[in-house]
Amino acid sequence: MPRLPFAFLSIGPLMLAACIPAEAERAAPTPVPPAAADLPTPAPAPGAPPSGADLAEPQPVWQAQQVTRNAQRVEPSTYVVHQGDTLRGVGNRTGAGSEAIARANGLLPPYALRAGQRLTIPGGRYHLVAAGETGIAIAAAYAVPWRAIVEANGLSEPYTLRRGQRLLLPEAAPTRAASLEQRAAAFRIDIDDVLTGGQPAVADTTPKIAAKASARPLPANVPITEPARFAGSFVWPVKGAILSRFGPGESGAKNNGIDISVAEGTPFRAAADGVVAYAGDKVAVFGGLVLINHGGGWVSAYGHAARVDVVRGQKVKQGQVIGLTGDTGYASKPKLHFELRKDRLPVNPLGQLPSP
Repeated sequence: MPRLPFAFLSIGPLMLAACIPAEAERAAPTPVPPAAADLPTPAPAPGAPPSGADLAEPQPVWQAQQVTRNAQRVEPSTYVVHQGDTLRGVGNRTGAGSEAIARANGLLPPYALRAGQRLTIPGGRYHLVAAGETGIAIAAAYAVPWRAIVEANGLSEPYTLRRGQRLLLPEAAPTRAASLEQRAAAFRIDIDDVLTGGQPAVADTTPKIAAKASARPLPANVPITEPARFAGSFVWPVKGAILSRFGPGESGAKNNGIDISVAEGTPFRAAADGVVAYAGDKVAVFGGLVLINHGGGWVSAYGHAARVDVVRGQKVKQGQVIGLTGDTGYASKPKLHFELRKDRLPVNPLGQLPSP
């Protein structure tokens, strides 16, 4: 098996939006399986056995674009705003990320600056994002949890990175030098990482591609087009007895969804209209996994699939068959793991589904 680039790990439905006024960017200056349904999960190491899921799109988007580690350190400083300065312009001059500067100074959209204003420039290492890079791949390259990068930069929906964006990298604890394989094996990803860091970076001027119903994967350098809003309600993805419910179980471990008992090979369906954000098997705990973005901050997740019939960026309708159930991932018997999330937070599906 060929060596994998730093863009190694995998996933699927949300993204990172930069709403800071545009200005041309310049180069920077000189396993015991967990009982919980969504604990951080090791990405499979090179040569690791596959999940067993039959996938329509076997390679996740974050494996398509190599990440070059180009981070440069910026010392903390104060910048005095000149007439005509923009926030991105200040970032260009100082080497710091415009999002990090805005957060450090309590600036809000539309990020208007005034001459003579003094801005705190947060110090640290900044990675300059290239077209096609994903948050997951960037995090893997630096062996830093992606959610820590999201927090450090105050990133928000739709979580689509911008070409030329500078990401502040949290300082990791000192570790001994490790090979690429060791770094990849130690890296952890979960559903939230896929939702917030699983889409490729694009330029501000890149036109959006409307989602289509055909099962043709999007190009690896194109993010999904999310629904503008959530329309309608949710339906059951499959019928069956509830094996485990939302919330803490007897062991105290939290389940972020519900587990539904079904025979292997049972078709499961989209709980509502939406766009597929991820369809793969790189979140090891869930094996075959589908994430659907429904708009309005709503996402549904379907895990342990034996077969996945949809691809990233595909438009799906409520009730549409999107795969077959199985026992892939950390499942001891055939079942469907089903989650609903609103604004990244798990929500009890039983409160959103009709009575069985």
